[in-house]
Amino acid sequence: MTVLPAMPPATDLTDKTGLALTNDTFLTAIFGSNFEDAKPLVCSLAGDPSSASWPARAWPCDTTDAGLNWYALPALFEPNEAGRYKAQKSLAGLVLCAMLDDVGTKVPLARLDACPPSWRIETSPGNFQVGYIFSEPVDAKQADVLKVALIESGLCDKGASGGSARWMRLPVAINGKPKYGSPAFQCKLVVWQPECRYSVAQIVELLELAPPQEAVKPSRKAATTDRQAQDNIYTPRPAENAVLTALKARGIYKQPLGSGKHDITCPWLHEHTDQVDHGSAYFEPSDLYPVGGFKCQHAHGDVHRIGALLAFLGVTFAAAKHKPSIKVEAGELHRIVDAAENELAATRRYYQRGGLIVAINTDPESAATEIKQVSQPGLLRALSSAAIWTRFDGRTQCDVVCDPPARHVTVLFDSEGYQHLPALTGIARQPHLRADGSLVREAGFDTATGLFGVFDARQFNVADQPTRLQAEQALDELRALLGEFAFAQPHDQSAALAGMLTAAIRPSLALAPMFHVRAPQIASGKSYLTSILVAFASPSSPSALAFPTNDEECQKLLLATFLIAPGAIVFDNLTTDLIPFKSLCSALTEEHLTGRILGVSKTATVGTRALFLSSGNNVDAVRDMTRRCITINLDPQCETPATRQFAADPLSHVRANRARYVTLALTLIRAWIAAGKPMTACKPLASFSQWSDWVRQPLLWLGQPDPASSVFEQLAQDPDRETLGRLLHAWRKAFGDAPTMIRDAVSRSELYNTTDVDLREVLREVAEERGEINRRRLGRWIARHQGRIVDGLRFERDSGTSSAERWRAKTVTATATSAESAATVMSVSTVAKPQAAQSVDMEEADFEVEL
Repeated sequence: MTVLPAMPPATDLTDKTGLALTNDTFLTAIFGSNFEDAKPLVCSLAGDPSSASWPARAWPCDTTDAGLNWYALPALFEPNEAGRYKAQKSLAGLVLCAMLDDVGTKVPLARLDACPPSWRIETSPGNFQVGYIFSEPVDAKQADVLKVALIESGLCDKGASGGSARWMRLPVAINGKPKYGSPAFQCKLVVWQPECRYSVAQIVELLELAPPQEAVKPSRKAATTDRQAQDNIYTPRPAENAVLTALKARGIYKQPLGSGKHDITCPWLHEHTDQVDHGSAYFEPSDLYPVGGFKCQHAHGDVHRIGALLAFLGVTFAAAKHKPSIKVEAGELHRIVDAAENELAATRRYYQRGGLIVAINTDPESAATEIKQVSQPGLLRALSSAAIWTRFDGRTQCDVVCDPPARHVTVLFDSEGYQHLPALTGIARQPHLRADGSLVREAGFDTATGLFGVFDARQFNVADQPTRLQAEQALDELRALLGEFAFAQPHDQSAALAGMLTAAIRPSLALAPMFHVRAPQIASGKSYLTSILVAFASPSSPSALAFPTNDEECQKLLLATFLIAPGAIVFDNLTTDLIPFKSLCSALTEEHLTGRILGVSKTATVGTRALFLSSGNNVDAVRDMTRRCITINLDPQCETPATRQFAADPLSHVRANRARYVTLALTLIRAWIAAGKPMTACKPLASFSQWSDWVRQPLLWLGQPDPASSVFEQLAQDPDRETLGRLLHAWRKAFGDAPTMIRDAVSRSELYNTTDVDLREVLREVAEERGEINRRRLGRWIARHQGRIVDGLRFERDSGTSSAERWRAKTVTATATSAESAATVMSVSTVAKPQAAQSVDMEEADFEVEL
């Protein structure tokens, strides 16, 4: 019998290693101190243990160097024929302990409460190895089947298999893996209870494991040749949990209690005082309890646990897990991957988005809910949890539990499309609208819209058929939030109201314009108003982004941001105009954006359903951004706006009562829909017809100014439009209807005796460089504006056979001009789009033509 040593006094290593204990004292408590031929084996490695061989040596030996990785095996080992000690399973004798790996990260610590461990060592931040000392040594086969039971019950990492020849860390050591930084992580003994010793049966009972037993050896011939008679690759999960089926068959099932719990009659009712039938429940399997649980509140509750209930019902532990099974067989990769995807989809935790496998994730610190791409290791873990994976083991000639093979995981991860995973459009952070205008009130995934709702439905009380009176009351409360803002014009307040409505329903809108808050000086309330709009879009506040400097940077920024499906994208305190980068324009007028994902060898297509906001002093949307952006102008009309005093704090009020104000916005929109969608005559807004219906029309219906007024004002004041008009008139005056080459136009304008002064001035304004007219720049400018009508004129390319580019200023008929004005006067995008903006310098894009 081993005599346990007393706890030693504190040493100078206590602060680094946790409890004061040497490696020798630790090993003595487990293995004793008197050995014959069979001895414990230890191993020490410097630096990164994954990049070195693992030489075993017999203990006792010197184990005092705390700067090394130290390991020991749980068994005693005989020397080989040469008298050397090797870490070979065939040389293992009696096993004196069992080790569980990755407790705290993959295995919840609470799962071990019923069976206090003999020791617990923190081997990396928040991750522990846990050990149980056996009350009597067991042989290697017993240790192996116990380890299988621990793994199958979800209490140990599947990679830590093997009960006798699996290295376990010692307490006074480092973890030298580079990912834990420098200096190396110092292992810490945080629990030391060597008096806690158990038999295998006690561990099985206390941890409620499936009883350890040798696997039944199936006929390999039948398993591999009789495929037509029996498909053993994929066994779907039964429709009903086998335990519930057995409880009902026995007549002892009462009713569901919610959250996977069920009220049942205790099978040992006769042991209750007065045979009172209450206080017994079964709960279904979970990550914490892989085979489920049973609890009776009566005196025998500590005796009759889940294992006893399963034995009474005649249900195996494997059946109690209520999981599908997938068997790995050669030549069946396509079916295995298909089954894996099917079970991944069945968890209702994973989706596909733009060619990627994603999941909904809530950050524990910020509480922000986002879409996260699932990494390959994350996918491996998800598949391991979704099903029981097995393979045929040639050594034991039986099926054994295994991890999902890396090759199969990679094939699924790199797939170009997915048949079973539902397509995720985005996240709705409040009740949202379907295409027909109906309101989705419940959280969770909605198959009709592809949106995943993350909200408490009880907080949003939107009437089924709101009336106009309710809409007017909602409008008054929303306007009250804006009472102390100094709007430049009445339609600017209406635009701010439109921003609130847009934010509330942005996930339901295929497209929506950007909102830009502009003021003549600082402290005018731009950022504050932007923050109020953000609060309608999301309960969390996203960080403001720096406006990109070129299109490549813009595309990367938007793609990375859209991947997580934020409620809003905010460019705050701009110092330059809103430059119409191609990717930004596309994000506002296209439902999807495509690009290559950094760190992943595949291209993703992501949805663009996010509220775009920006603010700045005396900066505007220019060129192609003018029709894509609604400007809200603030003008405090005082010298020092920062000194103004306000009576209320609407931002704090909205954040504290977000559900109420979002409900008001939804009520206003739903009232317009319930009233039959009355349409008020207004100028159409290209690309944003759905937004115009659901946001603009309800406000017009309630008598508010047109919130899109700023768009038409900007278009009328567009500097490009004015310059283009001057050039068209000068060109028409100089050349009439004759097709003219760029070089001929420049040559004519540079003649000193020319009467075409207007032509020379406008050409220099457009393309002057170093005192001369740059013909290439002029050609690009005209090409970018071809087809745009100003004052009944537009540039058209000549359709002749000459390879040189020729242009004419063509008169557009009154009918065509009128039709175009009615449909697209607000659009400043050109007919030919290949020359769209690529960078801040709009004139530097490549455009190769003969001038």
